[in-house]
Amino acid sequence: MSRIQPTPGTDGADGTGEGGASRAATGRRKAVRYAVPVAVAGIAAATIGIGSALASTGDPDLPKISAQDLIARMAASDTQRLSGSVKITTDLGLPSLPSGFGLDSGSGGKKDGPAPTPESKLSALTSGTHTLRVAVDGPDKQRLSLVERAAEYSVIHNGDEVWAYDSASNTAVHSKAPRGKGADSAHKPAGELPRDLAGASPQELAKKVVEAADSSTTMTVDGTAKVAGRDAYQLVIKPKQAESTVGSVRIAVDAKNGVPLKFTLAPKSGGKAVLDAGFTKVDFGRPGADTFAFTPPKGAKVTERDAKDAPSADREGKGKGTLPEALGLPGTGGGEPKVTGEGWASIAAFDAGKDAGGALAGKGKSAGKGAGKNGDAAALLDSFGSKVSGDFGSGRVFSTRIVNALMTDDGKVYFGAVSKDALVKAANAAK
Repeated sequence: MSRIQPTPGTDGADGTGEGGASRAATGRRKAVRYAVPVAVAGIAAATIGIGSALASTGDPDLPKISAQDLIARMAASDTQRLSGSVKITTDLGLPSLPSGFGLDSGSGGKKDGPAPTPESKLSALTSGTHTLRVAVDGPDKQRLSLVERAAEYSVIHNGDEVWAYDSASNTAVHSKAPRGKGADSAHKPAGELPRDLAGASPQELAKKVVEAADSSTTMTVDGTAKVAGRDAYQLVIKPKQAESTVGSVRIAVDAKNGVPLKFTLAPKSGGKAVLDAGFTKVDFGRPGADTFAFTPPKGAKVTERDAKDAPSADREGKGKGTLPEALGLPGTGGGEPKVTGEGWASIAAFDAGKDAGGALAGKGKSAGKGAGKNGDAAALLDSFGSKVSGDFGSGRVFSTRIVNALMTDDGKVYFGAVSKDALVKAANAAK
């Protein structure tokens, strides 16, 4: 099984356990300290995750446990099977996007439109509340269904076959399971889905955040909770760095088997959670075999998708799911961002090109006097971005409740779960 490694950086009596420090040091890679906080920011921006768990019905009385020992329990979890229902509640603080903007949702239920891809369809999880159904039976069988009003969108992985079916448009996308580094590992944690669904479980969200923990992080166990009828410990992760916009991450860990059941990301600015992710119902028995069987319904339009066009483990995290791309702005063009800073203050930077920067510098504003997509672009920029300047020149900062991004007039982009001042400082330092 792919393990969540015990990590250093815990504080207080609750943050250490006998032998915890040596376990935490095992297998740590320095690169994780820099890259994963940016990945967490990407998750918050793209928010392909799952949501709000069943309300607590009373805190269970469980034996005391240290943060390090709880993390070790998560790492040692051998759970390979589960099924259940989840809710997604996401509040990034994004404004309503003008017509023609926003995330591509594929056919949008139109029967004559193209078949929506898993990436485009699941991008609907970037806002509001959604219901999902999840089923997992080892590394070769997973199913995730997004339940919509009078419709359902499902992604089914069964062996080397992957199907995505949209009942609203009666369209399907078929491909072979991506073959990348680790893609065929027989040791994937329960809930891990195909790479085009990476991050779509509390387990995957918890894994990324726990891996990010280092000396810039405080980790404690803060009581217990009931989640989907299961007794759970509450692991609380807090950044130490002042420039981080993350207030805390709270992970409810099943007391019996170590599986993360709930994930809550709270902003430093306060208010309700940016992302609240967890099970409302969960069963750790083996799902029925028919759960993972799929045959396109009669009359369904089927699109064949080459495996090389699907996300793979080898390409995971390279310029995908960034805040600018989530907003329909230029991305990295497939390039890997350069990461500066440490821990939760990490900032990713890439060059979107002078044309992109020039559009922000003036073309968008003048186009706003007209109509059509350019006018919508200007309206979006004026309502969502604020102008800034410094040694780097000038640019515009785009903000959510957790992620900020600075795009300079010459096309350089800096983003992360950090303050606006931290982005300006990074842009100045790059000159």
